[in-house]
Amino acid sequence: MTAYAIAHLHEVQMCAEIVEYLEGIDATLAPFGGRFIVHGAQPHVVEGEWHGDLIAIAFPDLPTARAWYASDAYRRILPLRMRHARGAVILVEGVDENHKATDILR
Repeated sequence: MTAYAIAHLHEVQMCAEIVEYLEGIDATLAPFGGRFIVHGAQPHVVEGEWHGDLIAIAFPDLPTARAWYASDAYRRILPLRMRHARGAVILVEGVDENHKATDILR
């Protein structure tokens, strides 16, 4: 089942370390089959308020997403982002194409 690393980042300070992080992250994703599906696009807010950036990275499954986040390669660049951005990052499993809203009731 596809899994996602999702970040809602705000207070991002664009600086040399953030640029270094951006230049390095793709290489950390490749061995795990990770790929960006949303990265900083301006949302069309239809309800509530939104501040910050949304980033979503797809992985083949949740164990692979966890392995990427815990990898030495990612851990080496992670402090570059953490020093210059705030927000939540989650790893979550997706649903299959036949999923219905009521499936969570079972």
